[in-house]
Amino acid sequence: MKMQKFGILVVLGASVWTFAAGKSQTFTGEVSDSMCGASHMMEGKKADCARRCVGKGSSYALVVGDKVYALKASDKVVQDKLGELAGEQAKVTGTADGETIEVSQVATSK
Repeated sequence: MKMQKFGILVVLGASVWTFAAGKSQTFTGEVSDSMCGASHMMEGKKADCARRCVGKGSSYALVVGDKVYALKASDKVVQDKLGELAGEQAKVTGTADGETIEVSQVATSK
């Protein structure tokens, strides 16, 4: 009987975690790229570095405090907005899965 209760708790706990992982959230941070994160390697402006790195295959990222989230955006308009806001503070809305956010919206953070 104890083992059966434990199994039910594990299934319920996993279900709650899965539900929370699929919920849309808004994150505020600096738009960067996944290669550089918070520390840009190229000389010049942060925005230029992020755009160059993305042009060379990196993806956009969002630096929130000490965390760096990789940003996945299948929508061309969202991808363009991330490029426009590179190096700036932005509000990114999407679904987080670990250290990756599937982006649905991007806006300036002012």
